[in-house]
Amino acid sequence: MSTSVYTVKGMTCSGCMNKVSTAVNGVEGVEDVDIDISTGQLTVTGRDSLDAGSVREAVQNAGYEVVG
Repeated sequence: MSTSVYTVKGMTCSGCMNKVSTAVNGVEGVEDVDIDISTGQLTVTGRDSLDAGSVREAVQNAGYEVVG
């Protein structure tokens, strides 16, 4: 298992959080998603082969931006 942390720009409510969570949970290899709406921090836990590019793409496809 591996854990990666991303900062997502533009999430302002629980609806935003749910949209991002659903999108990222759809990425192959993702086991768990945790979002702190106050900081925009997205923590993704998954298999060792989890592709960070796919996580970023899922966030972007949900309408948000990964910063940093």
